[in-house]
Amino acid sequence: MKTNKKQLVMQSVQGKISHPLAGNPYKLDRNGNSTVLPATGGINYNVKVGDVCMGLQGDHVEPGVSVKNSERVENTALNLLSCIGNEARVMSGEAKGAKGVVTGSHGGIDHVLIHFDQEDLEKMGIEDKILIRSYGQGLQIQGYEEVFVMNLDPNLLEKLGIEEKDGMLEVPVAKRVPAFLMGSGIGSPTAASGDYDITTGDKEALKEYDLEDLRFGDLVLLEDSDNTYGREYLKGAVSIGVVIHSDCVKTGHGPGISTLLSAKTTKIKGKIDPKANIANYLEL
Repeated sequence: MKTNKKQLVMQSVQGKISHPLAGNPYKLDRNGNSTVLPATGGINYNVKVGDVCMGLQGDHVEPGVSVKNSERVENTALNLLSCIGNEARVMSGEAKGAKGVVTGSHGGIDHVLIHFDQEDLEKMGIEDKILIRSYGQGLQIQGYEEVFVMNLDPNLLEKLGIEEKDGMLEVPVAKRVPAFLMGSGIGSPTAASGDYDITTGDKEALKEYDLEDLRFGDLVLLEDSDNTYGREYLKGAVSIGVVIHSDCVKTGHGPGISTLLSAKTTKIKGKIDPKANIANYLEL
């Protein structure tokens, strides 16, 4: 599989570890109950890529470290240019010099999510500066111009075990998700940053599609889902994404999916592999 990897530009983007936010102390769940739960932001010490993202006492929980830039246009660039698999480095504080890896971009709150080793997490503080070597936007697979590649470090692409078969790309995936389960984030003008959610209100559907043990970092195939120029339903379209945040209590929400590959035509197919998780490919 040949790509234009050598033509890509590697550029610095930077943010600070963001503090968790809370307005109204209560979160209204899909059954009308009020709950007080941890949510987005901060440093999560015991929630990591590779862990099950379902059943946590939390809402939209982000594994590892959540990073943001206080300047709006700079934060847009941080989210747009950071790709899953990019190297990150702590630039200030007691953990200065520690290296991590980008694991997702969370839309709405507009955080970039980064994995660090536990010993480095213990030294970090809110507002520590983190620099990312952004690398991957503009990536193309030669001979598959119909397949849009986004949010993906080319070095991680090479580790995914994608095979070319009968003019199609066969991608290892942990789960398949039907289009009718995709919710919050549909209609976004681009899938080149952020995510959209698998809705989890229908427990029978979760059981039918084997989504009850979904993990942070799982690669998933989104059926009939077009993410080429935004996010919408399209019969026959296929997208591949990665789980970047936890299940949620709000109606129309659930585990967030950042897009890696998408095609309006059937140029992508999935091969079920329980080990298809970025924690394995990146050795986290």
